[in-house]
Amino acid sequence: MKEGLTQLSPYQVASIRMLFAGLVLLPFAFRAFKKIPKDKMGLVLISGIIGNFIPAYLFCIAETKIDSALAGILNSLTPLFTILVGLFFFKLPSNNKKIAGVLVGFIGLCLLIASGKNIGFENLSYAALVLVATFFYGLNVNMVGKFLQNIRALDIASVAFTFLILPSLLLLYNSGYFNLYFKDPSIINATLSSICLGIVGTSISAILFYMLIKRSSIVFASMVTYGIPIVAVAWGLYFGETISSLQVGSLLIILAGVYIVNKPQQQ
Repeated sequence: MKEGLTQLSPYQVASIRMLFAGLVLLPFAFRAFKKIPKDKMGLVLISGIIGNFIPAYLFCIAETKIDSALAGILNSLTPLFTILVGLFFFKLPSNNKKIAGVLVGFIGLCLLIASGKNIGFENLSYAALVLVATFFYGLNVNMVGKFLQNIRALDIASVAFTFLILPSLLLLYNSGYFNLYFKDPSIINATLSSICLGIVGTSISAILFYMLIKRSSIVFASMVTYGIPIVAVAWGLYFGETISSLQVGSLLIILAGVYIVNKPQQQ
């Protein structure tokens, strides 16, 4: 996302992301349309919009003004929103153990990111966009877990993203993307980064995420957001960065939160 934003507008990066996510899954959508019940088709479309389409634009716009550390911390609020949305809108059961586990994991994530760089809280209106995106993530997780449990993950993702091809293409056209100077290598590199984001970071990851929702608890599925900074640290090691003892301790706290959430209830 950051590489794409070096030369493209947030609307262009998000539109390319969603467009190619849909194109990659288009071949699977033809069969999926026949498998998904007609009364569930609207929910699948809503899942694509609130779980992927809107957050894609919100994150791109937000990251033009806020630093990655703040965005990462705000993104980790997804499990909290998942529990709150489940409690107040879907009447799903929860308990103190799950809430405590989510909070422990969030504390660990805050320590991890804070140990890597200073966190700036400027441009709070842009930070609020990430909060809205994480609310939509929590809403989508609950909706899929409750209403789309019997539909294959590939079918949900392929149909949802196919619906988004046309609006993504229209937004990309209106953004002036096709008037850019494509002989410029930096434009091509930013475009390829956005395409990679769509294929790997959106379509493939969405399928895996839908599978996770079906095979585990809703709260645990939402806690994959805690893995984002862990992956970031791994990339940092690859490029020669160092990890402090505080970062290692933060990772252990995050894993402790995951364990608390999934620890079996004592009879």
